[in-house]
Amino acid sequence: MSTQVVEAIEDFADHSRLVAGRSEATVRGYRSDLLDLATRVPTFADFTLNALRGWLGQAATDGKSRATLARRTASARAFSSWAVRQGHLDSDVAARLVTPKVNRHLPEVLGTKQAGEFVGNAASADEPEFLRDTAMLELLYATGMRVSELTGLDVKDVDLKRGVARVLGKGNKERTVPFGNAAVDAVRQWIDQARPGMAGADEPALFVGVRGKRIDPRQVRRVVEKAGVVTGQSVTPHEIRHTAATHLLEGGADLRIVQELLGHSSLQTTQIYTHVSAERLKDVFKQAHPRA
Repeated sequence: MSTQVVEAIEDFADHSRLVAGRSEATVRGYRSDLLDLATRVPTFADFTLNALRGWLGQAATDGKSRATLARRTASARAFSSWAVRQGHLDSDVAARLVTPKVNRHLPEVLGTKQAGEFVGNAASADEPEFLRDTAMLELLYATGMRVSELTGLDVKDVDLKRGVARVLGKGNKERTVPFGNAAVDAVRQWIDQARPGMAGADEPALFVGVRGKRIDPRQVRRVVEKAGVVTGQSVTPHEIRHTAATHLLEGGADLRIVQELLGHSSLQTTQIYTHVSAERLKDVFKQAHPRA
């Protein structure tokens, strides 16, 4: 399929990646949604508000979730705004689209004891890999960083004396995150005792795989899943991120500090963790109060 709109979509994807600094996942989402739209809207003459509403309406009829409809709306609005700046459209047609409200589900989080068991349960029987995996688990829980951020760390990004790491997040935004003594000790053991024998020559990555190159995010996810067995539930890296944020708030951290640590561009994204804490507070109340 090669149409006027399809060609523009490819240009928009390049702009989103190279100029706007969007993540690969975001660019893939934009491109997938917009190529689907292009089957209904092949030219910019067809790019009307009614056509966009029809596209979203058909998706709803097909049983697409509210989250999918919201993502498609965001994709269309981003593309429409760009198309106006490029001269493809006279007006920002998609700006009038209403974003569907998404039902937000409270994320699963581990309890404090479960989290402690999780970080101490690296499953590898190989000593160097055990030290690496333990360091990765400790860092993920200590900082709440994303897997892509963890795998993107270089040795030079970690200051063990100060207990901080320089993280490159979404949109190439850099932030500094602190971590405690347990993570410091685990990372130091990995760097001093195991990494020299596993890392390839001149490899800058903090964490490496069996071939001595930067570790793949999929491998980190497998490490997390195996370690999570001890908790009695299926554990993902994103749930560890949720857990870190929730435990920070329960420990008295300010919401804006948590926002900065997690690298959220909007405080609204961080606010879901206040709901998590409230739900857990209610659970404790029900178990502990005689009149609950």
